[in-house]
Amino acid sequence: MQPPNAPSRWQIGLILTIGVMAISTSAVLVRLTIAAANSSGVGFSLVMAASRLAIASLIVLPTWHGIAATKPNKTAWYCAIAAGLILALHFAAWITSLSYTSIAASTAIVTTNPIWIALLSWLWFNEKPTRQVLFGIGIALLGGLLICLGDVSSGRPASDPLLGNGLALVGAWAASGYILLGREAQRQGFGLGGYVAVAYTTAAIALLPLPLLLGYGYTNYPPAVYGYLILMALLPQVIGHTSFNWSVRWISPTSLALIILLEPIFASILGYLLFTEIPGATMLLGALILLVGVAIAITD
Repeated sequence: MQPPNAPSRWQIGLILTIGVMAISTSAVLVRLTIAAANSSGVGFSLVMAASRLAIASLIVLPTWHGIAATKPNKTAWYCAIAAGLILALHFAAWITSLSYTSIAASTAIVTTNPIWIALLSWLWFNEKPTRQVLFGIGIALLGGLLICLGDVSSGRPASDPLLGNGLALVGAWAASGYILLGREAQRQGFGLGGYVAVAYTTAAIALLPLPLLLGYGYTNYPPAVYGYLILMALLPQVIGHTSFNWSVRWISPTSLALIILLEPIFASILGYLLFTEIPGATMLLGALILLVGVAIAITD
């Protein structure tokens, strides 16, 4: 039985719909920022990742005052800070992947985190996956292999699909650790607002110096770049990520993971409309098999 202040099903559905639509804009906003700046690669990807999280941490700054009320313990703080560091790795790897592979491939691979969460739970919490989960993992890995072998038939082909897909996979691994650490931080005393404030701020602090070490700064870009960076922080980060962190209090992680699978579909549609990215047949088949594998694994 849910507590009396629990939101209704339609309210949860509305928040999740908004969250999925918001997070699905992430890949196209990265591509639009790259085009506006006429720059790509690791250095500028780190500029985007650091700026996104720095702006997001400023937006959620008022939530810091609520931390004292919840009184998180030391374990909660360690988990929240570790989650922020892993979140920094997630965005550094995944945003960079979009300079080398297609939107469809990158988002399909990065949303495989339910698979890796199952494996990490096995290693960390001794929660052995069932045969169905292992079967789903096998199918998902087959789909991932097909994506890596597939082409992108568009006006702007992927420059290095193998590297881009590998970076997206690293992003998926990091996202899985971030989700598990975030849950533990909230179980140990953090409220939603306090947790995201600590995680986003930690990630921003970790990323901000890195572009400077590679010779990239944060100034002298066209105005459109800064507009896209603000949208990136507001839509997929503050609205998208935070809505998922909120919803997992009211629905099961399995249900949430299934809903997140809609991201690569919406992102691919936006990629086609804005950049005419048409996935090749092999890559499209691989993405479909990958999503089926994830669905099998998380519906056990």
